[in-house]
Amino acid sequence: MRIAHVITRMIVGGAQENTLFNCVDLHRDFGDEVVLITGPALGPEGDLLNLGGEESGVQVEIVDSLRRSINPLRDVQAYSQIRKLIQEFGPDVVHTHSAKAGVLGRAAAWNLGVSAILHTVHGAPFHEYQSRFARQVFQMAERWAARRCHHMISVADAMTDLMVKANVAEEQKFSTIYSGMDVDPFLNSSQFRSQMRADLGIGDEHIVIGKIARLFHLKGHEDIIQAAKAVVARYPNVRFLFVGDGLLREQLDRRIKDSELGEYFCFTGLVDPSEIPKLIAAMDILAHASYREGLARALPQALISGIPAISYDIDGAREVVLNEITGLLVPAGDINGLSDAMLKLVQDSAHRKKLGAEGKRRFADRFRHQVMTSEIRGLYVKLLESKHCCPD
Repeated sequence: MRIAHVITRMIVGGAQENTLFNCVDLHRDFGDEVVLITGPALGPEGDLLNLGGEESGVQVEIVDSLRRSINPLRDVQAYSQIRKLIQEFGPDVVHTHSAKAGVLGRAAAWNLGVSAILHTVHGAPFHEYQSRFARQVFQMAERWAARRCHHMISVADAMTDLMVKANVAEEQKFSTIYSGMDVDPFLNSSQFRSQMRADLGIGDEHIVIGKIARLFHLKGHEDIIQAAKAVVARYPNVRFLFVGDGLLREQLDRRIKDSELGEYFCFTGLVDPSEIPKLIAAMDILAHASYREGLARALPQALISGIPAISYDIDGAREVVLNEITGLLVPAGDINGLSDAMLKLVQDSAHRKKLGAEGKRRFADRFRHQVMTSEIRGLYVKLLESKHCCPD
């Protein structure tokens, strides 16, 4: 097949890693011709393509005017360039990702009459923390774009429920395919535990609660800092590890210092994705306090590593963090509940091991990127066959 993927930016993030794995697998395992159309990877999160993605064998086309922020003039330019690239490539399938690229890419592909057009919902662009006006605008844009594609993929059942409830599209237009990853480094991550903890200045006596996420709004870092007060008051051997970077770094640093928690927190800054398994191995618990997210990759990554997870009960989190089975769920924004959940696992190593082991057993195979790509490609074939235009 000839397949064009379109995404707003290839920063270091879950949706981007998902997309890159999909592109590479299609090219390497199925012999497909793949082009990845993306805007520049602006921001402190880092450029995923410069962290190994450029060696994938996938053709990459950078559209400089394709940016995350709304700018009518620039967006028109981006649409024109995306349309030109799709037309020149002549794909059988156009597969879009993220809000901006999802709207522009679907519109361009639809107007060109591409045989199969799909969009992956990694996370809805509208949410309850926006103004009502902004939420309505994004919902209208998603409804408009949904009419210009043949099928939509959700990374969690919760994303389908959210989109259907907002009248973006009918339920039958969606399929759930979990976001894939290279699971083997996580299955074997424990071998790096001692060295990574030593590198971080963490001793055997410390219990480490980690969080992996961009330092960005609604990711819940401030909630963890607030909850940490009660935890370290009872267990001063607890340490908190923030993995990632972003525009809130200085603000979070100040918050930690103002709370007199400086000795309990460690920031890794931006790290290569290949280091994530090692950093998870240094943890005893993963805490994910995001207020909105399709299905954070950090959750299955921790569970596959045998590390239990604590998460706010939002979106797709409850599909992998099964309360008292693979981790603990807490209502979003419940700081006392968050600290109580941390305390419960900090004080009970046997319970931590039991939850982590069950997460590893349940999710190791489900999240293999090869499984994801096989399911996605099967969907491509099904759509093309329905139009009697499946390539040999």
